[in-house]
Amino acid sequence: MVTAWFVLAMGADRTHGGNDGYDDDPARHYSWDSTVPQHANLAEGDVIALWDKKKLLGISVIERIDRGSEVKTTYFHPACNKASFKPLKTGDQRWWCAKCRERFNEPGTRTKPVTTYRSHHSRAWQDLHGRLTGAQIRALCDQPRSQHAMRPARWEKIHAALLDAGAPVPTGATEGARAVIRGGHRTATVETRVGQAAFRERLLQEQGEACAFSGPTPSAALEAAHLYSYAKTGEHHEFGGLLLRRDLHRLFDLGHIAVNPDTTTLDVSEAIRNHPLYGQLHGQQLPLQLHPQHRVWLGAHWDKHRPDA
Repeated sequence: MVTAWFVLAMGADRTHGGNDGYDDDPARHYSWDSTVPQHANLAEGDVIALWDKKKLLGISVIERIDRGSEVKTTYFHPACNKASFKPLKTGDQRWWCAKCRERFNEPGTRTKPVTTYRSHHSRAWQDLHGRLTGAQIRALCDQPRSQHAMRPARWEKIHAALLDAGAPVPTGATEGARAVIRGGHRTATVETRVGQAAFRERLLQEQGEACAFSGPTPSAALEAAHLYSYAKTGEHHEFGGLLLRRDLHRLFDLGHIAVNPDTTTLDVSEAIRNHPLYGQLHGQQLPLQLHPQHRVWLGAHWDKHRPDA
């Protein structure tokens, strides 16, 4: 069973004053700490679906989770010692306490050490802004009445609801991302062992006569490049290949050229950067629009050849 999580990303629209909030960028990363229920249960390879109480923002797969520690400041209403208070937009007082229903200006403060977490999930991100409503999301959670910021759910139910809503969410892309991130391989969603010629023909139909790194190129000069080790799997994975010039294909396989999965820019190693033909590619944006699954495979290649980047 695929583990999935609905997580709240409120940004500047937070309605309470109990803490300072978190630095979230829904398409790239999500932050929380050990004061949040379920805080230690999310893992690399889990599906993460971000929403803002009103609507779905998008889904992805967790690539990694950074852990740290800090001293956190929390706030409370001094009269009742509760943190359930909200900002006021009118009047002389700044806050309104939902517990004792009083208005007040200055909250009390306390500090405590916490473990911090930040998930990174940009490579498989799929923008699905508004495809599901807040009510639909609550119904999909394992515990629909939960008020927690992190709520487990079944990916199969989420996927079915997105398809019903007309969202273009291929289940294979998410499953493939999970397999790559966890170091495994999934069953190919296209024919396996169909041969390199057929694989190349499919890429030409999808991507046209263009090198993914350098732009328009005659088809005779293009090769079908796997973004993973075909020799280990014998499978042609969907969105697992790009068309490349023969020289760029070889340099990519050797790791001299890599694609930064966060910026989709080319990184040319210092060993060959002094060659004008290749040095001019360094820092250039890919001319090809990537599918999220391409970004996952390219991310695995990046992590292998640029581990310190």
